[in-house]
Amino acid sequence: MATIYDIAVGAALNVVTAVAFLLLFAFLRLQPINDRVYFPKWYLKGTRASPASAGATVAAAKYINLDMRSYLNFLSWMPAALKMPDDELIQHAGLDSVVYLRIYRTGLKIFVPITILAFAVLVPLNWTNDTLETLKVVHSDIDKLSISNIPYGSKRFIAHLVMAYVFTFWTCYILMKEYQIVAKMRLRFLASEKRRPDQFTVLVRNIPSDPDESVSELVEHFFLVNHPSHYLKHQVVYNTNKLAGLVEKKKQMQNWLDYYQLKFERKAERPTTKTGFFGCFGSDVDAIDYYKSEIEKIGKEEADEHKKVMKDPKSIMPAAFVSFRSRWGAAVAAQTQQTSNPTVWLTEWAPEPRDVYWNNLSIPFVSLTVRRLIIGVAFFFLNFFYVIPIAFVQTLANVEGIEKALPFLEPFIETPTIKSFIQGFLPGLALKIFLILLPTILMFMSQFEGLVSHSSLERRTASKYFIFLFFNVFLGSIVTGSALEQLNTYLHQSANDIPRIIGVAIPMKATFFITYVMVDGWTGVALEVLRLKAFIMFHLKNFFLVKTEKDREEAMDPGSICLYWSEPRIQLYFLLGLVYAVVTPLLLPFILVFFALAYVVYRHQIINVYNQRYESGAQFWPNVHLRIITALIVSQLLFLGLLSTKGLEEATPALLALPVLTIWFHKYCKHRYEPAFVRNPLQEVMRKDTLERARERNFDLKAYLADAYLHPVFKSNEADKFYVADDPGAEPVIVPTKRQSRRITPVQSEDGGSGRLNLMESVHER
Repeated sequence: MATIYDIAVGAALNVVTAVAFLLLFAFLRLQPINDRVYFPKWYLKGTRASPASAGATVAAAKYINLDMRSYLNFLSWMPAALKMPDDELIQHAGLDSVVYLRIYRTGLKIFVPITILAFAVLVPLNWTNDTLETLKVVHSDIDKLSISNIPYGSKRFIAHLVMAYVFTFWTCYILMKEYQIVAKMRLRFLASEKRRPDQFTVLVRNIPSDPDESVSELVEHFFLVNHPSHYLKHQVVYNTNKLAGLVEKKKQMQNWLDYYQLKFERKAERPTTKTGFFGCFGSDVDAIDYYKSEIEKIGKEEADEHKKVMKDPKSIMPAAFVSFRSRWGAAVAAQTQQTSNPTVWLTEWAPEPRDVYWNNLSIPFVSLTVRRLIIGVAFFFLNFFYVIPIAFVQTLANVEGIEKALPFLEPFIETPTIKSFIQGFLPGLALKIFLILLPTILMFMSQFEGLVSHSSLERRTASKYFIFLFFNVFLGSIVTGSALEQLNTYLHQSANDIPRIIGVAIPMKATFFITYVMVDGWTGVALEVLRLKAFIMFHLKNFFLVKTEKDREEAMDPGSICLYWSEPRIQLYFLLGLVYAVVTPLLLPFILVFFALAYVVYRHQIINVYNQRYESGAQFWPNVHLRIITALIVSQLLFLGLLSTKGLEEATPALLALPVLTIWFHKYCKHRYEPAFVRNPLQEVMRKDTLERARERNFDLKAYLADAYLHPVFKSNEADKFYVADDPGAEPVIVPTKRQSRRITPVQSEDGGSGRLNLMESVHER
């Protein structure tokens, strides 16, 4: 079990490592050769020029900063990251990025007052007792600061009960204020945002089949009849996964060709490669000729597949992007049921074009339920079997367990410095390593479920990751860790005393979580600003592939926030802080350091580095609010269970009121603020439409939306442009049809022809 000395050694290691990363970043960011690694966002915006092309007088100045005075201000990036106002930051990086930063600010607002109160009131009450000595459980001096050191049935627990109420009310107050602020920010952002294709477009899925009409014709007829004054155009969805794979493969071959051509130019010697697996097996061939022939072969396959997609009706999926003449028309279509059958003609707001996950649009809608069931079962078993590595991590936190499993290491482990390293640093590092691949696995599972936008994929993956962290990292560590540490005590106590022993032991697991917070929250955040992976990859590409400035720009990897793993990690800190605020307040300062450091680092990254792939308008905030509420309720229930082992059963009714009040508070916020994140108010979209019509009377919306939702593989071709509807004209709407399977009375047109039908009637029959 970790002692104060062990925690101090772990803290020293993490502080030294984090400071080393920050100093190394401060040095590397000043070097001209690294400018595109640490400031890619400004290059993408076109407001920053490469120092290497700025005409440096000294050749070395293209790569190394020779201005010694700039090194005196090597930490200037920290205050600079805090200077940009939120309104300017929204214009610069988008609302998603700014609201993401508010999660860290919310953590600081919640935990700074809680930490001050806990250390002023609870820590002295916990310290001035000797309960752990009399109980003879395994403990250290650090555990004397926890609630475990309060005597059984003591009136001192009343102070903890009062603090639980204070912490709950304060947390709810901050959450309500933040929800209100973010909701206003979202509505203001939507009202002031520039015109975007997704504001006029809905995604229609599960379009019913018709033997007489194609999907495109069916969509055209349906919306001309049911939205005659607002329907503008539509884009059917094609199954282009194979074609997209060929395009990507051709791009990879082109990269290899560029590499070998550049190599030939440098060495004046024809390079060779092997034709087998990854260029490691097979016969040697001329690399340039080989990749030229491969590109030509793939190009022919791509052309054939393109023709097949365009001609084969089976390539057209029962889905379409439908655009309207106004935001109001799109809002009505997206937020209403289209037919009496609620399982067909399903509409939802279309993701913005950058946000569309094209691979999943080709998945049949009817298979989504089965896919989600499969993933639900797989996720359950993943949680279940991950208990094994979590238990292994807990053995690392227990020196006695290691010595029993590996007795020959006992003399080495008992060395004071090694023992402190094992207990104060190694458990957190091991847990961090075990969790590295997990977000990628969960993202793959979400993709299999069939979600059609990057933002929804990230939100779904974030939910899975949080559930995993809660059950395995939090509950799993507490249960397995306390069982391993107190096993000898359990075996020598009566069965009636075991719940009491568990109640004492659970608060002691705060030492394990302290080691994890230091490794992940301190060192991990400092490593994020260093961008080690992006640094290495950029310089490898720059050396082997880059020939032009355009190549150098493509070699940049600005990255993004990666909400699917970063947001659940923050929520774990909220959970730990709220659970241990009353139980073991010593954890709180470590969490505060994380929130403060992460806020500065990620603000800098958002300003200078990250280039978000999409803009959802902060749609993830309701999930953030829900998870903090969940953490709050869990903390209340665990505290209730803990007090029941402390001889304070009469406090149960008072504590039961807390989760009830918290749930009521969540329902209030959900009804009051969440609609702003789900639906667009018709009043607001009508106002925006009216203003735009007054300001831009001659704006060509058809041309603006012409290829907004065209699949990227078609963007270089003329095929498959949006179908554009003619102006509806007089009512009722008369459109051509090929339908022969139903008996419908022809309607004579003005010129006496009968080749058109009144679809006001025909569609209602359908």
